[in-house]
Amino acid sequence: MTKDQTKKLEILTTEKAPAAIGPYSQAVKCGDILFCSGQIPLDPATGEVVTGDITVQAERVMNNIAAVLSAAGVGFDNVIKTTIYLVDMADFAAVNVVYGRCFPNHKPARSTVAVKSLPRAVMLEIEVIASL
Repeated sequence: MTKDQTKKLEILTTEKAPAAIGPYSQAVKCGDILFCSGQIPLDPATGEVVTGDITVQAERVMNNIAAVLSAAGVGFDNVIKTTIYLVDMADFAAVNVVYGRCFPNHKPARSTVAVKSLPRAVMLEIEVIASL
């Protein structure tokens, strides 16, 4: 990446979402696009995985995403693309209910992928890309 390209990137962080648990950023602005790292169901105040079923975990994930989007001055209506990672595809319908509440009118492009495992043994992770 050239020095000019690096200047166009802006790292975004907020205390209202969990801090990164590895060598990555919560989100990166590049031009008019916001690339949000995957969110898992961590409580931003404690850094611990929330306890509960897939619905509880999905609600925490969507709240974390909302916090990252808000820090960039946008919301769910600006989301272009999402990717959902599920440890168990049997959870698809329950996650869809929670996810759908965040996108009542606007329907971004989406992929849902089954994975063997996720960090901290959580049940799901969701990442988004949004326009600014």
